Amino acid sequence: MASSKKNTKGIINWIDYRLPVVSFLKHSAVDYPTPRNLNYWWNFGSLAGFFLLVQIITGVILSMHYTAHVDYAFDSIEHIMRNVNHGWLIRYIHMNGASFFFIVVYIHIFRGLYYGSYKAPRELLWWLGILILLLMMATAFMGYVLPWGQMSFWGATVITNLFSAIPLIGDNITQWLWGGYSVDNPTLSRFYTLHFLLPFLIVGVVVLHIVALHTHGSNNPLGIDRKGPQDSIPFHPFYTIKDLFGLSFALTIFFAVVFFAPDFLGHPDNYIPADPLKTPAHIVPEWYFLPFYAILRAIPDKLGGVIAMFSAIFVLFLLPWLDTSKVRSATFRPIYKIFFWIFLIDAIVLGWVGSKPAEGIYIIISRVATLYYFLHFLILLPLLGKFERNRPLPESIGKPVLAE
Repeated sequence: MASSKKNTKGIINWIDYRLPVVSFLKHSAVDYPTPRNLNYWWNFGSLAGFFLLVQIITGVILSMHYTAHVDYAFDSIEHIMRNVNHGWLIRYIHMNGASFFFIVVYIHIFRGLYYGSYKAPRELLWWLGILILLLMMATAFMGYVLPWGQMSFWGATVITNLFSAIPLIGDNITQWLWGGYSVDNPTLSRFYTLHFLLPFLIVGVVVLHIVALHTHGSNNPLGIDRKGPQDSIPFHPFYTIKDLFGLSFALTIFFAVVFFAPDFLGHPDNYIPADPLKTPAHIVPEWYFLPFYAILRAIPDKLGGVIAMFSAIFVLFLLPWLDTSKVRSATFRPIYKIFFWIFLIDAIVLGWVGSKPAEGIYIIISRVATLYYFLHFLILLPLLGKFERNRPLPESIGKPVLAE
């Protein structure tokens, strides 16, 4: 037994000397020095990685049974649900996994906004995170088209048609996306191909995201840098156990939705086969696009709405420079903390309005919420950094923890 264990260790050491994968993993996931005061809001990064893995595994299995053709796509989904062994379960996990992936990523982003995780020297870490969000949105949109139900077809028609608002080249871009003069079989084929490939691109960006994270280390609730070994603890076993506890809690909620309310986050019109001659009464995208959809509809001009929608994401790339405060954490920024919660409410209101018809009071609410969205980033954050009086920062991470 001892000899077998020694031989195994010798083989691992031999491989590691030539290809230091084990050493890299040990440094990155075991001995990695982590701030000792991280709370449960830091669990959502690992949860996002877990749900990305779930999406890739279930997506590969579903792709084996899916037919990317306008005449067979809807029926192939029904075949998966009815005839493939546990196909219904795999599809419901994939459907709701997308929603939970967005939930944990949005919480991850708002945690970064609250604790200032986008500030120097973590600007590239933040940029890579927003790039992951953009790739997620593209992947999710293309995946929503694949069932070829009513909302799939008309959602694809409305969203891709937005590119026609671009002056001079808009119509050419739209026809290139469609593969013709309307959403049809070429559109479905290329959307299926891209939906399959983009998750692997996301994995690549996630690796860069982790490398950037480990370059300067994790931020923490106090928003101050580590001063010495007393401020950090090894990632394993302390945070692996914490992550596993958070994962068990998340999976409880996730499978409760999968088994008891699998269609709660979907739209009933997508169980009707696509009909180009029958427009749904109210076209809405998936819930995770609704805030940006509300911003799009808040502007009466088509081109202006497209610019506003993309600017709502682009402004996040500028955030490290728009926020001029030297203090990272909202814990020590009393005025910013108030505006953060107002911004969170504003984002929820935009999501709610995006699900409503573009008429009456909903238009007014969406315009007010859109105005505040940009006001928060472009006006309030630069001014707060200059005029806000911050609370005093502790001397180190370890001092308030060890003093208790």
